[in-house]
Parts: sequence; structure tokens; C-alpha cells
Amino acid sequence: MQDLTLEQKAALVVGAGFWSTVAVESAGIPAVVITDGPHGVRLQRAGGDALGIGESVPATCFPPAAGLASSWNPALVERVGVALGEESRAEGVGVLLGPGVNIKRSPLCGRNFEYFSEDPLLSGELGAAWVRGVQSRGVGASLKHFAANNQETNRMTVSAEVDERTLREIYLPAFERVVTREQPWTVMSSYNRINGVAAAENHWLLTEVLRDEWGFRGLVVSDWGAVEHRVPALTAGLDLEMPGPQGDSAAAIVAAVRSGELRTEVLDNAVRRVRALAERSLRLSNELDEPDPLRVPQGAHHALAREAAAESMVLLRNEGALLPLDTAQAIGVIGEFARTPRIQGAGSSQVNATRVDSALESIGAVAPVEFAPGYSLDPRVHPEPLIAEAVAVAARSDAVLLFVGLPARDESEGYDRTDLDLPAAQVRLIRAVAAANPRTAVVLTNGGVVSLEPWHDSVPAIVEAWLLGQAGGSAVADVLFGRVAPSGRLAESIPLRLQDTPSYLNFPGEGDTVRYGEGIFVGYRYYETVDLPVRYPFGHGLTYTTFSYTDLEVSADGRTAAVTVTNTGDRAGREVVQLYVAAPAGGVPVPKRELKGFEKISLEPSEAIRVHFELENRAFSHWDVSRKAWVVAGGRYFVEIGRSAHDIVASAPVELAPPRPERLTLDSRVSDFLGHPVTGPILARAAGGAEDGESTNLLGMVASMPMRRLMRFPGVGESFKRVGVLIALANNPVVRGVASLFRRR
Repeated sequence: MQDLTLEQKAALVVGAGFWSTVAVESAGIPAVVITDGPHGVRLQRAGGDALGIGESVPATCFPPAAGLASSWNPALVERVGVALGEESRAEGVGVLLGPGVNIKRSPLCGRNFEYFSEDPLLSGELGAAWVRGVQSRGVGASLKHFAANNQETNRMTVSAEVDERTLREIYLPAFERVVTREQPWTVMSSYNRINGVAAAENHWLLTEVLRDEWGFRGLVVSDWGAVEHRVPALTAGLDLEMPGPQGDSAAAIVAAVRSGELRTEVLDNAVRRVRALAERSLRLSNELDEPDPLRVPQGAHHALAREAAAESMVLLRNEGALLPLDTAQAIGVIGEFARTPRIQGAGSSQVNATRVDSALESIGAVAPVEFAPGYSLDPRVHPEPLIAEAVAVAARSDAVLLFVGLPARDESEGYDRTDLDLPAAQVRLIRAVAAANPRTAVVLTNGGVVSLEPWHDSVPAIVEAWLLGQAGGSAVADVLFGRVAPSGRLAESIPLRLQDTPSYLNFPGEGDTVRYGEGIFVGYRYYETVDLPVRYPFGHGLTYTTFSYTDLEVSADGRTAAVTVTNTGDRAGREVVQLYVAAPAGGVPVPKRELKGFEKISLEPSEAIRVHFELENRAFSHWDVSRKAWVVAGGRYFVEIGRSAHDIVASAPVELAPPRPERLTLDSRVSDFLGHPVTGPILARAAGGAEDGESTNLLGMVASMPMRRLMRFPGVGESFKRVGVLIALANNPVVRGVASLFRRR
């Protein structure tokens, strides 16, 4: 650090502009170009708009995360990441901002199109694959938004009030998985507060958890405009404030060092990380004389976007095998989204696509088509004449493909949705078209889930197509006509009603506070546990063939499992084999089941594959708040194989031993003494024996009391008062081991 002045150090930990870091030429430190992702390179040249969300250079627009997650295919996501890395390199971008692995706590979150799933394992696996792909091309990823950033309402100021177990089991694991497996170059802190402390100033989050526990070695960058107080943020572990320049931040750092408020080594550590990022970026710059977009294989990337879009679609319903359609049929294509596709969400992630395929043109290229818009994207246009025209087209068609969905104005970064409904005119259109032609397939365009209830039963086929990126139109044609079999599975539940969602009473909170009152019971964890029906469960998806599951085998310790999957239909297809773990109901509330593994496989007709899983200790653990550790509760677990979180096709029990008892003290509860292998039998006898109902009830009454307080009650038996002896016996490892052995017998 001898080659840098204090002022230069302070400048380095604040951005130089909207999309770059500070360069110090005298010290050989170049600027780093940072730009938005995550589903495309959104790079603005010099002179862009002040907020950084205007026109950007052309880049491949891949399916946003809401769609890509439904592929359940980490290998595919990694390939998309590789392509994103190649396009970033070609443009001289050093860090691509993504992926977003925040949990879909509520279907109303306006930014859900940019996040993967309601499940932390699926989010973490796909996020890790994205990072692996991007960074394989010498470009850094920026894992975001850390953490508990699950809504847009008051996102700059809201405090997420969430207990530690819920954080550890739901909202942190995806970040943990990506950090520990892939070491992203950067992690982005979020706008919100967590339990009253701003994420950008949260020492527990940025240092104790991220660095000390997970071993993160990269740089922590703020979300754009997230820093309120630069010196506390630096002390907490936030290395780089964006955007810049922020002269007041640099001046505050200099003053804090000189006054002794900020230790020099804290600033030096942040500077080292910024410098390391710049050196990595310099290696990229040395490999590229000038940014050259022509180096990008645009045709190959468009083909990959088409493949990814096809795998992202979920066939929700297909009564009477309406799909795939025959290309010889006269097809009525209805819906403005077929002609004017919505390919991505609104906000900072908008990509200037290199080209856009429309579904109307793609379908018309393979089958005779008659088109009617059915509705207008301009809400001022009266819908009834358009509906009448659409009904006439439907009546004279062999089959209808009806494209409906959410207009861009209905979901965006910056604000949340207020309902799950499609526009009322589109609902009327669906009903009218379905009445005119019962062979109608609805194709949905949306970034977050929508309600299917007013019209679901009136149509035989429904395709959840999400937002599919620039090649979505051709991908839709591939799936609808069977050139590609649908293989997507829902990465989030589709509820029957908004009121059924677990966060309904707490989302988006009151003023600047949102309470995560549902705790760990998010998404399918809630629906399955309370046995609440949904329209379509997490993990659901159909295809054009069928599969059977046989011969589930699970090892005695639950660490390995295997099941045979057979394609029992007459077409090739892909299946997502989902493994869930059901924990025993006991000392702490637990979900009915949780996803702990998945594998996507391809099978020809009559082909069978043995699918193997390896499970970590965490697959059977919960976060013990008192121990501040992951703990496996003893008892009977079940390893389950499912077609979805609700449709379980095979199950096997696993018996696991309880954890070693904690050391007892006078502050331990009576229940801790009663449950201990050494003290439990002694106290039971002292209280009169297990068969003495009155004594047993007495023990139940005092079970939650700390032993120290029980000792203050008059009339407690002498045996109870000799607690010091009991504690010494309980904490003796030899005595404890012998007692545990006899208890197991």
C-alpha cells in the first residue's frame, strides 16, 4: 500500500462513474467496467442516461431467471453463463451483475422475473451454474442482492424483520451455496435493512457470515445507491460503493482515518480487494486490444437462447393430448403477444436484443395461420371489437393458440404487483375463444405467476411460457408442434388464491417494516405442511411422454439414494427427478418435506436410467438457534422421490441418531434434564416414576422452567436439590456414553 496516498485509497473504494471503478495509473491500477445482467450484457457507452437504464449496446437476450429456473438444468444455465461471459469479454466488461438468487417469498414481488425460485436449493444450484459459466471466461460475477431483498415496496428503506433460523434455512442458503462452491468475484449488498441494520452496514452479514463462516475471498459491492453512511459500511465489510463519483464518501473516509475513527487496516483491506479485482480485469484487457462485438458468435448464441427458452416452458395442462399440434391443421393464432412479444422484465436488467423472434412468424413458418390480436397493449383501446374478431377466427380454425399475459407496466423493478390477475379484457377473451373453439391452448407471457382460476377449466391445454428472451417465439413453435418436447418444471407454486399465499398477511409490510411472520414456511413448504391445495405445485410439469419410478434404495445413513426411471411412452422426453426429505415432527416446527436433490435426465422410449443422489449432512439438518449450529434431530426421516412437491411416487425411511446432548447448567431447562440420557431416568424416579400420573403431570408443568428457578420453590425433593451432582454426571463423557448406549438398547 506504500504506492498509494490516503486520498487515493479513499477514492478507490468509491466508483469513478456509473459503470466503472477508479483508475490509479501511477500505481498500475486500471478501471473496471461493471454492467448489468443477469440475462444479457446491458452495457451503456459513454454519455448514457443518468440513471443508467437507457439504450445499451446490442447483446443476446437470454430467458430471464423466472423462465430459466423452470429448466431445472444447471448444465444449460452454465452454458448460458459461458455465452454471457463471452459477450462481456467482447465488450471489455470486467464484472457482470448477476445472478439474482433472492427467494420468491411472495408472487407479488415486482422483480420475481429476475429471481430463480421459492426454493433455496434450486436457486443455489442454478446460481452456482450461472457464476461458473460466466467466470470460466475470465469475467467476474456479482451475486445479488445480499440479503432478504424479497420485495420492491420501499426497497431502499424497508427493514426485513426475520428470525435467524428463517434466514439460515431459507434466505441465506442460496448465497452460501454459490459462495462456497464458486467464489464469485463480487457479492452485491442489497438496499434493505435486516432486523433494523442496513445490509450495506451489516457487520454480521458481510463479515461474520459471508467472510468468516463461508470463506468469501472476493469484493463486496453496494447496490447502486445503497450506501447511506460510507464509514460504517466500510467497517462492516463493504469494499466498494457504487455508483460514483461520491466526493463526500471519499472525504468522510479520509477524515475518519485521520481522526482515528476508522482503522487504516480496514481501509487497506478494502483497497486490496478493489485492486485484486482490477488486476483480474487487467488480465482481460491485455487479452483484448479493443472491445470487439464481432468476436461474439451471435448465431450460436441465438440458437442457445432458443434452446434455453424451449427448456424453460412448463406444460401445465394437456387434456386430451391437444398438444403437440399437427402442422397440417389450420391454426388460429390469437393475442397481441404472439405478434409483439414481451421478452423480458422492466427495469435495470433490460437488454437491447440483437434480434427478436415472434411466435406468430415462427408458427406461420410451419403451419397455415390466421391471426387476430384479441386485445391491445394500449389500455385506452376498447377491447370488445377485438374480442369479436378473435372469436370469428377461432370458430373457423382447427385449433387455437391463444397468447395472453401481463403487460410490461404490470411488473417491473421498483414496485410490486397488487394482484395475480390477468387483465380483465384478456379473461373475457379466453372465455369467448374457448366457447367458440374447445381445441384452444393458452400460452402465458408473464414474469411472475398469474391466477388461472377464472378460466382454467375452460381450456384443455395451458403452457406457462414465462418471459423467454429474444428467441422465445421460435422456441414456442418448437414446443407446440413437438419438435422439442416440453421439459420445464415449476420453480414456484401457482396458488389458487392470493389469500392462500403464506406471506399474504405480512407482505409488503407496514411503512418501513415487513415481518417475515411465515418463518421457514415459504412456498410449497407451507402449502404441503398445512395441506392447502394449490392450482399447480412446485416441481409440476408435463411432457409428451410418461415415466415410471421403481426400486428406490436409500443407504442406512441416508447419504446415498438411487431410483430407476423408465420412459413408458412412445416419444423421447426429459424428466426432472426430484428428491425430497421429510423430517420427523418433534422439538422444532419442520416443513412436511423439502427439496434436497434433483437431476434432469433424457430418455428414449422404453429406456431406463438408474439415477443416483448423494446427500450432505445439511439435507437432514435444521438451524438450532440456541446452539447457533446446524443440528440433525434424531428420529425417522423419509427420503422421497416426487414428480412435484405434492406428487410423491416413492419413499424410504431413514433412522438417524439424536445429537449429543448439550452440557447441562443451572440455566438449562428442566426439559433438558428430563431428556438427557443420564439425568432423565434419575429425575423420573425422583418424581415418583413414570407410572405416577400426578408426578408425570408435575414434571410437564415445570418442564420449561430453568432448573435454577425450580430450585427456588419450597417443597422440591432433596434429589432435585442435589442438581450439582446431576450436572457433573451428565457432563462426564464416560457416564454420558454408557447411558446413551443403554438407552439405544
